[in-house]
Amino acid sequence: MPAQKLSDVEIQQHLQSLEGWGLLNGKLHRAFECKDFAAAFGKMTQVALVAESMNHHPEWSNVWNKVVIDLNTHSVKGISNLDFQLAAKINEIFGS
Repeated sequence: MPAQKLSDVEIQQHLQSLEGWGLLNGKLHRAFECKDFAAAFGKMTQVALVAESMNHHPEWSNVWNKVVIDLNTHSVKGISNLDFQLAAKINEIFGS
């Protein structure tokens, strides 16, 4: 499915059903904390495989046990349906 840019109203509606995510600098944003570096890196590896299969890749950083993820869709210059799909899968991987 191609990316479809969402309106501000649609974004707010989707955020209501997506635990832990918010908006920061025009992107979906969430920070996760894991038990240690190995657990954080393992979760990032799982997310990388899902993101690659979707051809939709996050902006992220990792410091020891923390993983910070930002999602937006460059091709539509905003937040799209793909960002919410990936965010939901990320929540499943991180168990929240």
